[in-house]
Amino acid sequence: MNQIPTEELRTEIKNLILETLQITEIKPGEIDNDKPLFSGENTLTLDSVDALEIIMAIQRKYNLRIADQNLARSVIVSINTIAEFLVSEQGKQS
Repeated sequence: MNQIPTEELRTEIKNLILETLQITEIKPGEIDNDKPLFSGENTLTLDSVDALEIIMAIQRKYNLRIADQNLARSVIVSINTIAEFLVSEQGKQS
């Protein structure tokens, strides 16, 4: 059964990113779900080091492994792509 990401999951991801990167001046609600996280279009201004930290935090929190660098790049495009990946992975484990 294909599940769609919930708003709760999206907020959890935003909080994880903010906590991991120790960003206090931005609130989760200010982060756009659709806009790329690394483009400058979103509220967050992230770089490649941030990308590694986010991937590691996702792996720790959700107990999964993203070994493929290309997959990791495609997963962390936006909040929605992260959420869709997590829902997909959870579906595989069920």
